[in-house]
Amino acid sequence: MLLREKIPLKYVFGKIRFELLFILVYSSIVYELYHNVHFIRISIPLSVPAILGTVISLLLGFRSNQAYDRWWEARHIWGAIVNDSRSLARETLWFMQNDYGNPHLDILKNQIIRRQIGWAFSLGQHLRGQSPLTGLEEYISLEELETVSRYSNVPAALLNMHGRDIKEALENGYINRYQQVEIDRTISKLCDAQGKCERIKNTVFPATYSLYIHFSLIMFIALLPFGFIETFGALEILVVVAISSCFLLIEKMAIHLQDPFDNKPTDTPVTTIATAIERDLTQMSRDELPATNEGSSAKVRARQEEDFYVM
Repeated sequence: MLLREKIPLKYVFGKIRFELLFILVYSSIVYELYHNVHFIRISIPLSVPAILGTVISLLLGFRSNQAYDRWWEARHIWGAIVNDSRSLARETLWFMQNDYGNPHLDILKNQIIRRQIGWAFSLGQHLRGQSPLTGLEEYISLEELETVSRYSNVPAALLNMHGRDIKEALENGYINRYQQVEIDRTISKLCDAQGKCERIKNTVFPATYSLYIHFSLIMFIALLPFGFIETFGALEILVVVAISSCFLLIEKMAIHLQDPFDNKPTDTPVTTIATAIERDLTQMSRDELPATNEGSSAKVRARQEEDFYVM
């Protein structure tokens, strides 16, 4: 995700540089053939591209709104993941108090909290089509890493391990039945959030809708030079490029926002959010559990994501 407030113009117009180059060449050829070669003597009323441009504006506005809704829903889900991760850590730390100071209990608490941090990073990588096992060795044991590597859905396997540990805590008397139900409810919320993210990821934006809008946009841009050629003369080239840039940028914005987990700069900032989860959960457990090392790879991921648009 773009984490800086100022976005370079090079990045913005770099997304449509080839389209603008083609439009510049096309409008220059139309001008040359009309005024100098006199091969083309076609001029259409400006109202024709104006009407078509109005229709395309409405379609692009609707598409941008739908794309932003998908992006915002993804961000909303990850906000809930932050809250539920904190709740899970709090319940783990304070519900499991029946045998305070027990080394096995401390290990169990630390295991759940560290695994939850790993789950947040793993889920983000899973949604982006990257390996969900990358960096996971910092948060879970080698035995658990070997177990989850056999699953096609690693984040779901990690949540299943949460359930196993809560069952163990109940059997050992670390929590009672009511506390077990409450912690399990929090884990279920995390599972529900993962399912919602996967629904967004796997629901493809209608290809025909995108194709028809893009085809209409090409027709609109193709007609623009013939509407301005009598009025603006040589300036028709710059006017066509400027108007086309606006429409193309809006279309590109909608395309990027419609897939919030597609490993692009406009993605939902899952790595940054996971880093915040790691910071909060580590601070929460610092006074209650033996010292643990914060995952250094999380900071590396955050720096990589922050500079992601420079490419």
